[in-house]
Amino acid sequence: MNRATPNGQVFAEAIAFAVKHESKMDRDIGKALEEGHFAEPWPIGQTIGPVKDREDPNGLIMRDGQVIASWGDTARVDMTFSATKSYLALCAGLAVDDGLIPDVHDPVRLLVDDGGFDSEQNCDITWAQLLQLTSEWEGKLWDKPDWVDHNRDLSSKPGEAGEKGQIRQMQKPGTHWEYNDVRVNRLSLALLRVFRLPLPEVLKERIMDPLGASDTWAWHGYNNSTVTIDGRQMESVSGGAHWGGGLWISSEDHAKVGQLMLNKGSWNGRQIISEEWMNACCTPCPLNQGYGYFWWLNPNGETFPAASRSSVFMIGVGTNLVWVDPENDLVVVARWLQKERVNGFVEKVMSAL
Repeated sequence: MNRATPNGQVFAEAIAFAVKHESKMDRDIGKALEEGHFAEPWPIGQTIGPVKDREDPNGLIMRDGQVIASWGDTARVDMTFSATKSYLALCAGLAVDDGLIPDVHDPVRLLVDDGGFDSEQNCDITWAQLLQLTSEWEGKLWDKPDWVDHNRDLSSKPGEAGEKGQIRQMQKPGTHWEYNDVRVNRLSLALLRVFRLPLPEVLKERIMDPLGASDTWAWHGYNNSTVTIDGRQMESVSGGAHWGGGLWISSEDHAKVGQLMLNKGSWNGRQIISEEWMNACCTPCPLNQGYGYFWWLNPNGETFPAASRSSVFMIGVGTNLVWVDPENDLVVVARWLQKERVNGFVEKVMSAL
């Protein structure tokens, strides 16, 4: 049901489209993962983090910082899959702003000494390369080897980049783009070691509480991702829900973070994250113009042709979408929409502006 303000009625067609084209992903998320949603055989693809069943589609549309249309239960907490990566990018920005990471182009090993960056392949990997998915990090983390996501390129057609999970020859860090969740989790662990605090605590204190977000969201890791730092056990959270876990959050809280991106890190006159970092997140990777620091970009219209070229996105399986459009002062959250229908939804929103 659309419970929008009268002006929001112009979005009725877009809302009806989103509801009609509900994701085909099984509502039993655990079942969907066990049945091979990520095309990985057991035990390598075994779920090792918590999962939560999904329900009806929901979402909201904000303009000028105000909700003008919504559908479904926007306060309900859902798994958000790889939209979690964008939150990792924000945590990385806090580390840079605080001087904990002096330069994202420095090798991670200068700050993280846990064996993960000692090898010849990994020793020169930089923070920027991890954030842009060009690190080529090699190893195993939380019992998942990096090769489980070899040849995973979401911008290519099936089989075009090679068979997913087929071990390939490693490239020099910074020379090959690959959507690899093991490497994303490696960055999460590196950030944990730099902050020496659980990332959910950092996110809550530095971002979510200042935004006035609810206390319903949670960020999970895996059943084997706990480490000890300064005598305290801390869970290293995952950058998605590939094997369970990840950020569980409502559309309303998602929208606040989307508005923070729209505001270039500012909230009610306070600079929560530097504008320089927010701009860096939206700067295209040289190897993939449609990707920044864990945010999807649209400079050539390749991500979603119907969206403005300045649009940036959090995107997760499901589809879980947070769309930020600076040209139109727009933040849109849509949950559980068929992937192949997302551009059609974007088109209908744009036509209603």
